[in-house]
Amino acid sequence: MTEGKIKLRKDDSVEVIAGKDKGKRGKIIKVIREKNRVIVEGANLVKKAMKRKSQQDRGGIVEIEASLHVSNVMIVCKKCGPTRIGFKMDGDNKQRICKKCGEAL
Repeated sequence: MTEGKIKLRKDDSVEVIAGKDKGKRGKIIKVIREKNRVIVEGANLVKKAMKRKSQQDRGGIVEIEASLHVSNVMIVCKKCGPTRIGFKMDGDNKQRICKKCGEAL
């Protein structure tokens, strides 16, 4: 089921480029590599019935973020907005760069 390497990481700033939340921006909360999916803060909210876990805990219907496929999100560069990720060798370490302006991500 693997499509390729996921170049996105936790805490990356991304924009949703397809689906019901197109145009929304947020940080990546979690990367699910085996399913090629990411969970973005504030995007793809779904209602879920939650059971009470303790006496003071509230059960009921809550809104949580569901996962999005990695092809539907794009990393956001501080200078030029949504962009693709490139790689550049900086001595021994590999660095992620913006494909548009060459800025480090």
